[in-house]
Amino acid sequence: MKIMAIDFGDARTGIAISDQLEMLTGFTTVIHAYTAEKAASGVAQLVKEHHVEAIVVGLPRNMDGSEGPRAALCRDFAALLSEKTGLTPAMWDERRTTVDAHRILSDNGVRGKKRKNTVDAVAASLILEGYLASRKGR
Repeated sequence: MKIMAIDFGDARTGIAISDQLEMLTGFTTVIHAYTAEKAASGVAQLVKEHHVEAIVVGLPRNMDGSEGPRAALCRDFAALLSEKTGLTPAMWDERRTTVDAHRILSDNGVRGKKRKNTVDAVAASLILEGYLASRKGR
């Protein structure tokens, strides 16, 4: 089944969708939206277009494992996605994914505006990668 991972942000929301075999990321994009409602509508459209059957939303935890205000926003976004798509999103610990995404892009010579426009999709890919690996481990 196709699984969508989401790195929710204030201005950009990264999206990564697995292939049908749940082996790797088959599609990535960034939704540019300044409200959760617009971002959720964009996600719902992609769910339909790509026949996504499951959603995982990155949950930004503090390094000590606690949750802050950003985590609450992501939980609210997941609830909104549930209403818009009919799917119940799983929450996935996304600690360090954005830091790792910046490192990956830097290591590959991606700088400036191009990095800003792709870092959220790379972070979503890292969320998806972790989630898919955990499913294989079960």
